[in-house]
Amino acid sequence: MWKRILIANRGEIARRIARTCRRLGIEYVAVHSEADSAAAHLGGAVETVCLGPGPAGDSYLRGDRLVEAALRTNCEAVHPGYGFLSENSEFAAAVEHAGLVFIGPAPETISMLGDKARAKALMRAAGVPVVPGTDEASDDPGQLEAQVRAIELPVLLKPSAGGGGKGMQVITRHEGLADAIESAIRVARSSFGDGRMIVERYIGQPRHIEVQIFGDGRGGAVHLFERECSLQRRHQKVVEEAPAPDLPAQARERLLEAALQGARSLNYRNAGTFEFIVGRDLQCYFLEVNTRLQVEHPVTEAVTGLDLVEWQLRVAAGEALPLAQSAIACHGHAIEARVYAEDPAQDFRPSPGAVVHARWPAGLRVDTALDASGEVPSFYDPMVAKLIAHAGDRQAALDALRAGLDDTALLGVTTNVGYLSRVLDDAAVRSGHVNTRYLDERKDLQAPRSREAAVAVGAALHFPVAAEPGSPWTREAGQGAMDRHCLDAEAPLGRAHFELDQEPAAAGFAAADGRGVTVEAAGRASHVVRDGSNLRGQVDGRYWEAWPAESGWHVQVDGDHYTVRPRRTREADGADADRLATAPMSGVVAALPVRPGDRVQPGDTLAVIEAMKMEHAITAREAGIVQALRYARGESVREGDLIVEVDYDAAP
Repeated sequence: MWKRILIANRGEIARRIARTCRRLGIEYVAVHSEADSAAAHLGGAVETVCLGPGPAGDSYLRGDRLVEAALRTNCEAVHPGYGFLSENSEFAAAVEHAGLVFIGPAPETISMLGDKARAKALMRAAGVPVVPGTDEASDDPGQLEAQVRAIELPVLLKPSAGGGGKGMQVITRHEGLADAIESAIRVARSSFGDGRMIVERYIGQPRHIEVQIFGDGRGGAVHLFERECSLQRRHQKVVEEAPAPDLPAQARERLLEAALQGARSLNYRNAGTFEFIVGRDLQCYFLEVNTRLQVEHPVTEAVTGLDLVEWQLRVAAGEALPLAQSAIACHGHAIEARVYAEDPAQDFRPSPGAVVHARWPAGLRVDTALDASGEVPSFYDPMVAKLIAHAGDRQAALDALRAGLDDTALLGVTTNVGYLSRVLDDAAVRSGHVNTRYLDERKDLQAPRSREAAVAVGAALHFPVAAEPGSPWTREAGQGAMDRHCLDAEAPLGRAHFELDQEPAAAGFAAADGRGVTVEAAGRASHVVRDGSNLRGQVDGRYWEAWPAESGWHVQVDGDHYTVRPRRTREADGADADRLATAPMSGVVAALPVRPGDRVQPGDTLAVIEAMKMEHAITAREAGIVQALRYARGESVREGDLIVEVDYDAAP
């Protein structure tokens, strides 16, 4: 076994790999960017190495610096985790060329399977069922049009070099076909530097089921059963589980055997995942192979009782596969939910920034990038954690995961915790009757259902300390004097005026007792209960939690995040807030198309903020004149920072 390895990753997966290393007595070296200099994944490392500035292209994607770091710190092997360079065959080859061991498949295998057209041809030759279509990738519009017309509609155009569903296009009619093909080629070239497309029969309303395999590199392979990954949005997985629900035994055996057949044909080495789509007729079709550890590997670990990272380390060290197929069993049911720093109500816009307070459920496995607090940098994927529940059956696992979400708090950034709760409450999800398009079609699940309850909590946080003897709202908890200017006497015990996510809100206090305060807003009464001396409790049967913020609070109600602040005035701010173009999220200023003195019209772009590979334009609300720029292109900003000041009154 290894004495020391380098973990070529960050966040929760770096911590996950480190956990197994510590258990096995293996030393590990951690790497980081300048943005991650205080990140939790550096804890416990024998050495840490800074790779460069925050952007991944200057740090975690610099294979040369990773190899140099491994050599300089006397590592024997490199574990790539997932993402970044984990499926980069050139990096894997560079690791091996330097005399190190790449903890993963052979570089040639990664290269072969990274090309979807070639992978499909290899699997077809191995007897693995594939989706009807072409094996040859092309960026010739005429050739692609002929291929589309030769297959029964609907047809899927898929970038050969792509991933994550990006650039896919469904063709349902021949009208406008040439334009659709040329558009797909352009998107593929822009996204992947390769415009070649493959043409496949489109399978409507499929399930996405994958099989975890391990190979010894000599033709031997075992499976660790399957995972259901149909709950996804825009081809990105949200909730995964094992085993796949409501899958007949014969269909399961076909899937498992197909994956093993494919792995053996490749002399596959180390961990891999064979992904399939399963039609309504339960026929399975090969989709792709992920030549790395999967994000959702914990559900497989939960039902098998095995440590997949340990298996990776042992196989990479030249040991035989730890268990024979007959010794691998599946016990119970496991479900995983991915927690992202993103705003579902804003089309899942990334929400990087500082998590000022985090609380994780005690009864679940939690793989997380941070503990009590930490930073979610704008340069990387917004996933913060994974919650994993394991129980004797699926319904018990669902209930445990749902309860765990109620006991999860992330304050300071907007997250998808509330969205995950709504997904798990959905009847179709609980029955297991979903497909890969289900969440994309259920836009209603994106909207918070707790705003009225959040208003009640926001008001309760302004409840005056002296209003009622024995009140649970004490100065110790941070309430009282600084917010008295928000109160008036329109209600029996006063009325609070404040802002909830920058929108005006108001509520009256009707009564208070030793457990909480009754708040009336919009003709509805809510009893806000506080739990002990902490800033948490229940309102209308929903859980809430708060944490002090600058001149206010971060509040989470039923998983949805809000910011509560005193109502702004010209006197308080020194300026009209409507005149200011502020950052909607933490990130980097990607563009500033205006200059002081420029006249702008409604809808004109004032600035563009980039965060987590997504851009958001800040636009003028009406005609005006730019007064000042507070940041320059390339500078980092926080959510709420003033970027551009505009005088709308100055416009003629």
